[in-house]
Amino acid sequence: MREQFRSMLAELQAQSQQLIAMFDAHDVLHYANPAFSEAYDVSADGVTRWVDMMRANYAKGCGTAVDDSNFEGWLASALSRRGKTPYRAFEADLCDGRWLWMTETVHNGWMLCVGSDITALMQNKKAPRLGSDKAARAAQPDLLNVSNRNHLLAELDRTLKHAHAKDEPVCVATFDLDYFKRVNDQFGRDAGDSMLYNFVGHLQACTRRGDTCGRIGGEEFMLVLSGVVLSQAQKVIQRLLDNVRQARPLDQWPEQGYTVSAGLAMAHKGEEAKALLLRADEALYGAKGAGRDRLECAF
Repeated sequence: MREQFRSMLAELQAQSQQLIAMFDAHDVLHYANPAFSEAYDVSADGVTRWVDMMRANYAKGCGTAVDDSNFEGWLASALSRRGKTPYRAFEADLCDGRWLWMTETVHNGWMLCVGSDITALMQNKKAPRLGSDKAARAAQPDLLNVSNRNHLLAELDRTLKHAHAKDEPVCVATFDLDYFKRVNDQFGRDAGDSMLYNFVGHLQACTRRGDTCGRIGGEEFMLVLSGVVLSQAQKVIQRLLDNVRQARPLDQWPEQGYTVSAGLAMAHKGEEAKALLLRADEALYGAKGAGRDRLECAF
């Protein structure tokens, strides 16, 4: 009976007009029913990541319709929200003209994505909804299309409450681009922006779905690492700093690199978000005072 049930469930998912997909904790696609595969021109090969799928879709003009000339900025904004809560629902437009109601359900790092076609139901409400959607997006990311300080603090608070209830570790790292004002003064603000975007890319590359990252102001950033102890977080941050040292983000000045200072703290039992962030900031100040381009930890 159990095998018959599984077989029928698989057949129903295959026949369903709903878009159904499953991603692992690294956001790699492991299952997609025919409706999802057709809409996003992808197969569940156990290798393709969500970001790679979205980039390929954008290049081919299929999948999600992105009304933004800065696609990478849009992608960064989407990543700042993707999989950060156990359940999320939102609307999405497809390039083929369909309008979907998407849901994301996260459990043990895995994500189930389901999309339902609501085009016929919502045609008359499209214009008001688009204005509301743009307003909602604007409230969350900052100009770099990553989470802003208010959103980061709210996510840190939520993460800490969950971690304290489960007796799980949480680490917070804060970052500051070294001598950033000199870059703006010497090469101009466009060059400074290029460095900021470059760092955001490196920061997101080391962020898992259950983590949170964003900008807390100016050239200062924050990363929340869930379920890792201090020694594990140190390795993540050190790799990040190593990668940044090798970066050359300014096309007009190919020899010009940059470095970053970082402070890291692991939450004490029952510690609140502001206290944890303060300890990470104190460690960051220690890194800057010790010569920059390094990581210091708070204990």
